[in-house]
Amino acid sequence: MKELQYLNKYLYKYRGRLLVGLIITIIGAVFKLVVPMKVGDSISIVEQKINGKITDISQVESQLLTNILLLLGATLLAAIFTFVMRQTIIVVSRKVEFDLKNEVYQHYQKLSLGFYKQNRTGDLMNRISEDVGKVRMYIGPAIMYSTTTITLFVVVISYMFYSDPELTLYAIAPLPILSIMIYRLSIAIHKRSTVVQQYLSKLTTFTQESFSGISVIKAYGIEPRITQEFVTLSQASKDKNIDLTKVQALFFPLMMLLIGASNILVIYIGGTKFINGEIQDFGTIVSFLIYVNMLTWPVAIVGWVTSMIQQAAASQKRINEFLKTEPAIINTSKTETLIKGSIRFKNASFTYDDTNIEALKNISFNVEPGETLAILGNTGSGKSTILELIGRLYDTKDGTLLIDNTPIKELHLQSLRNSIGFVPQDAFLFSETIKENIAFGKEDATDKEVCDAAKLAAVHKNIIGFTKGYETVLGERGITLSGGQKQRVSIARALIKDPAILLFDDCLSAVDTETEEEILSNLNRISKNKTTIIVSHRVSSAKNADKIIVLEDGEIIQQGSHTELVNTQGYYKELYLKQRTEKEI
Repeated sequence: MKELQYLNKYLYKYRGRLLVGLIITIIGAVFKLVVPMKVGDSISIVEQKINGKITDISQVESQLLTNILLLLGATLLAAIFTFVMRQTIIVVSRKVEFDLKNEVYQHYQKLSLGFYKQNRTGDLMNRISEDVGKVRMYIGPAIMYSTTTITLFVVVISYMFYSDPELTLYAIAPLPILSIMIYRLSIAIHKRSTVVQQYLSKLTTFTQESFSGISVIKAYGIEPRITQEFVTLSQASKDKNIDLTKVQALFFPLMMLLIGASNILVIYIGGTKFINGEIQDFGTIVSFLIYVNMLTWPVAIVGWVTSMIQQAAASQKRINEFLKTEPAIINTSKTETLIKGSIRFKNASFTYDDTNIEALKNISFNVEPGETLAILGNTGSGKSTILELIGRLYDTKDGTLLIDNTPIKELHLQSLRNSIGFVPQDAFLFSETIKENIAFGKEDATDKEVCDAAKLAAVHKNIIGFTKGYETVLGERGITLSGGQKQRVSIARALIKDPAILLFDDCLSAVDTETEEEILSNLNRISKNKTTIIVSHRVSSAKNADKIIVLEDGEIIQQGSHTELVNTQGYYKELYLKQRTEKEI
């Protein structure tokens, strides 16, 4: 239960509304007590008339009419207070749900790239949706019904003790047994709830990955295999849910059994005492029966509330696991800075924590504003890692990375990233219009700026060829566009920012040579005062760069200009000759 203590800050935040709700809950519960009191009183009046203790029929009618009016009034007030109670406490639970979802989402945004490599998207989605929903049930219905139950127990049992202590003791005798059973069942529910939520995360992850990769699944014709895997996972999830339901199903029968036992005891003991003259009014026994049955729902609700609390605790524990995860990348500077674009690596090394792969080893180079650096090398040589370090998606393990002669960790993180236009190797587009995807790089971009950026990325002609042009809505991850079109829209998104630093991670691999030349020509024209780094497998993308470095296994094996490297034996010359031959063929 300690996991739920995290929510205390929200309870404090909405303490005023909660307090009003709790007071109204208590008042509403008190009004409910009028019903058994007046029913018992009415039966006593009738009994007295039958026994001749009251001879005036008009007096009986008057008292019965008064009781009926009191019953109606109390019932109406109890209903009104119940409505207001739900409008306060349940609304608070929705507000807490809203706040908690926003907190989790904002924390997700702060977490480093390595976190997302170690955790699946489906699990992240499940924790912010299903788990938060379980927690809301604790804040709302659980607190509301718990207050009602406690109030009824205290007031009803107090009145019963006042009326007849001995009969009350018999009526509540089954309750200690009930408490022990609830405690034992709660432990089992907590364990099973945790497992159920884990399997729900697995199902969410599996379906999300299946839908995202549906083109691969269809291309390989493995729909039956994927379907079978889903059935197997669903079956396991169903079994875990059934295990939980079996335990939860024990609550209500046990509650009804114990309440039934209380009724039997009230009827037997109360009837015996009435026959022996120890209870003068038969209405007292009727009132006791109504009181005991009034406790049926609160006692039964104990099981449901306990189940909700245990599920909420299991869900909050899963949420807390992520909320307690500290971002690996921390903004240490509170002062925003203007980035000019000078980049210097000094003996920098980097190893990925999740794979323990040493991506970079003792790297040193520098790029000044207005210069273009091209990075070539085989797959896995560390090219993309250099760009990720410049964007501070990761921090170097050893050595130093300086931006404008300042250690990158000392720069204001948002200022740094705002000054970078980054085009990743895997172009990611959102399920929005093409215009919105390009303007994503600049929030207040005008239509003209969007078009100009598209022209620089050599994708404007393609866009206006669509029926809706720039208003064309893309499918998930930009599936509406071809690979080359997605890359060029991503380039336009980076260029519209007009950043000090441009980072291109092999983003021309899916475009033809003619289009590549057009884009590179445009880049050369607009990057006079910008720092540009181009990662590529093509010599054509690198040949006009001011500097070129070649990586192999995380180390720089060659560096220089195109002219210098093409006249030097090594990787670059071999790649140049190979690609020139392929072009001629």
